[in-house]
Amino acid sequence: MTYAEIERHCLSLACVTATSQWRGHRVFKVGGKMFAVLSPKDQRPQTMSFKTSEESFAILVAAKDIAPAPYLARANWVRLARLGALSGRELKAYLARAHGLVAQGLSRKKKSELGLG
Repeated sequence: MTYAEIERHCLSLACVTATSQWRGHRVFKVGGKMFAVLSPKDQRPQTMSFKTSEESFAILVAAKDIAPAPYLARANWVRLARLGALSGRELKAYLARAHGLVAQGLSRKKKSELGLG
């Protein structure tokens, strides 16, 4: 998937906002909580980090070009060393799951405000 396709997919998920932080990193949030981060557009290679479940974390970090995300590994975040480390289909599924994991952790009040359940 390209940078633009990933950005479009993340923004298509329910109640997602995107900000530019940390020297141009694109941060995707649901309810103010991060679920994915894209490296700056002009960075080469382009990288990405996202939240995973414990099971997915163990599987993904064993794969080529995927490692525990710096500073966030203890919260089960992984970092793709390049955007092509996963197929487009796999990446979309993992990003949707990352969104769901973070949304699930929001307070009942916040979920209600956002219409998430």
